Amino acid sequence: MTNILKMGPSPHIRTSETVEKVMYDVIIALIPAFLFAVYVFGIRALIVTAVSILTCMVTEFICQKIMKQEVSVFDGSAILTGILFAFVIPVIMPLPYVIVGCVVSIGLGKMVFGGLGHNVFNPALVGRAFVQASWPVAITTFAYDGKGGATVLDAMKRGISLDSSLIADGGNYYMQAFVGKMGGCLGEVSALALLVGGLYLIYKKQIDWRVPAIIIGTVFVLTWAMGGDPIMHIFSGGLFLGAFFMATDMVTSPYTTKGKVIFAFFLGLLISLIRMKGGYPEGVAYSILIMNGFVPLINRYTKPKKFGEVKANEK
Repeated sequence: MTNILKMGPSPHIRTSETVEKVMYDVIIALIPAFLFAVYVFGIRALIVTAVSILTCMVTEFICQKIMKQEVSVFDGSAILTGILFAFVIPVIMPLPYVIVGCVVSIGLGKMVFGGLGHNVFNPALVGRAFVQASWPVAITTFAYDGKGGATVLDAMKRGISLDSSLIADGGNYYMQAFVGKMGGCLGEVSALALLVGGLYLIYKKQIDWRVPAIIIGTVFVLTWAMGGDPIMHIFSGGLFLGAFFMATDMVTSPYTTKGKVIFAFFLGLLISLIRMKGGYPEGVAYSILIMNGFVPLINRYTKPKKFGEVKANEK
């Protein structure tokens, strides 16, 4: 009888969803952006991504062995972190820096907290922040079509004309930025490819559509209100990658609908303020890391009322 009545801790929900399914759905959603990166940057994009993935998997394997945890490097989480880290750095970054960034992403961004599901901050962005602090020139040196130069956001920040050194010759600037004919980080250049992947995740119900919609909408409205070019701001930089693939991370984002709305709005606000009023042309990575730190507080004040809970009589 004891064995029959024995059960684990609540909540008692049965589902076919697994960590592997979630992670590999996100990886599938990133394939269009990866293929476009290979098309734009060539074999170097493949090399950087492969090195990043391999380093993340090896680092996680070593950490799990040291911590005497069950080895789960093929559950997709380390692979996803490797892809995301590769996507938020320039394709011409030296490989030793890539390796160090990936070790930090897994070691300090994930395993130091206990592993998957326990990390407070997005691991890939922790690694990127470390690399940016250590080698700021390497992470802000971009190239497109064999030429080095500023990104679109950097050009707008410094008042540089969006000439052919930033966006491909001919055609509409907005359409070229949307498609991805410009310089930038490996996986951030094509808003179109990232949108396709994001819509796939929404279709698979892996992410809440409100989060990317509110982030992008908030950046659009606020950059316009501050005198910027809202269309170029939403199509350039890491906004689409951050909105669809990082701000929606199940571990580091709020779990309630109200919490997600609050999280997304303030994320869009921070991005806009950093881009328009700060000294840094981008802002997505640091904004997400900052808001990750507020997630426990957001969860605390937006959690639903317990079933059957009755408030104590006020005296």
